[in-house]
Amino acid sequence: MESDAESASELLRRVRSGVTPVPVIGVTGSPGSGKSTLVDALIAVARTRGLKVAVVAVDPSSPFSGGAILGDRIRMLRHHADEGVFVRSVASRGALGGLSRRTMGVVSVLEAFGFDLIFLETVGVGQSEVDIASVADHTALVLTPGGGDGVQAFKAGIMEIADLLVVNKADLPGADTLVRELRAAQSLAPHDEHTIFAEILKTVAAKGEGVEGLLDAVFRHREKLGEAGVLKRRLERAKFEVGAEIQDRARAVLHGASAESLRNVAEGRTTAAELAESLLNQARR
Repeated sequence: MESDAESASELLRRVRSGVTPVPVIGVTGSPGSGKSTLVDALIAVARTRGLKVAVVAVDPSSPFSGGAILGDRIRMLRHHADEGVFVRSVASRGALGGLSRRTMGVVSVLEAFGFDLIFLETVGVGQSEVDIASVADHTALVLTPGGGDGVQAFKAGIMEIADLLVVNKADLPGADTLVRELRAAQSLAPHDEHTIFAEILKTVAAKGEGVEGLLDAVFRHREKLGEAGVLKRRLERAKFEVGAEIQDRARAVLHGASAESLRNVAEGRTTAAELAESLLNQARR
């Protein structure tokens, strides 16, 4: 699925046919917020409840070599011998929204293998990288006190995508202040009587504190969504997947542009829009 083998499309059709939707929990946040440690703690809680868990951890790729360290799985090594846990690191392959285009196919394969929960951990994201909300059924935004995250959340759409706001490292000074700031931000946002605010939770993932409550909050959110809400999110995932394919093919077309045609744009003999239209027409032929 990751290597875009010729058999991948047919495999994807088969694994998606008749598969019961499995909760896909997105975990996102800035670098250093403790996402991997939190996922590791969530795995431990889920396993005590007898749930089989899969993790897809997206690691950043080098823009020069295309390589990736794939180091997120190192933080989850204590589960390596547990047959009820599967951890897969995938490279972002230059995707800017915190996810790889091939992530959706990997998630679908894992759903077909009968896991009870799938965690999807993004690369460390900034304010505009909100793809995770289009892919996950439930999105947890991990914030930390003392890092300016509260202020950043007010500026950005990233807080708006969250179903759960997790203040991790809550044993550090400023955790309660951050919680108050998040609540204040929610009250200032446009809302009506139908608005469901993201639940705010405090955790200390390294010590396992608050993690059971976080997993319970995921299931509460799923109950609020209901079948119609889950279906709506799956349609959003399909829309994102189609869009990602279009972008991938557009990049391939751009790579086929000659140096002369690009020079014409740079020197004003043609416009970027005209060259784009020409390249797309050539691709259609």
